[in-house]
Amino acid sequence: MKNLSDLQKIQMIGLAALVIAGCASLPPPTEQLAVSKVAVTNATSAGGNELASGEMRAAHDKLDRAGQAMVSEDYKSARLLAEEAEVDAQLAAAKARSAKAQQAAATVQEDSRILRNELDRRTHQSQ
Repeated sequence: MKNLSDLQKIQMIGLAALVIAGCASLPPPTEQLAVSKVAVTNATSAGGNELASGEMRAAHDKLDRAGQAMVSEDYKSARLLAEEAEVDAQLAAAKARSAKAQQAAATVQEDSRILRNELDRRTHQSQ
């Protein structure tokens, strides 16, 4: 820094202070954590624990890690982990709903098959 003028030194110090202040001013992602917790709750209600257990484990793990990042005031990591937890929970909920829809469709198909067989049986008996 010997070759820098006093003005350049002041500018560099000011820039460094702005960078540090910008990093320190990240607000805690409390709203994102709340949204992620709701997404996990909704996924659980949709049957995610039973029908999409891998995604639910990932969501819970990331939500826990987001909470730990909040405690250590690493708000950038906390936000990222909370967002990832929300996406994992939404995927779990979608998989659970899809599995339930497939089960319902299979039940309807089986019921239709049974009705057709019964109709065929009655038609053959009446002939």
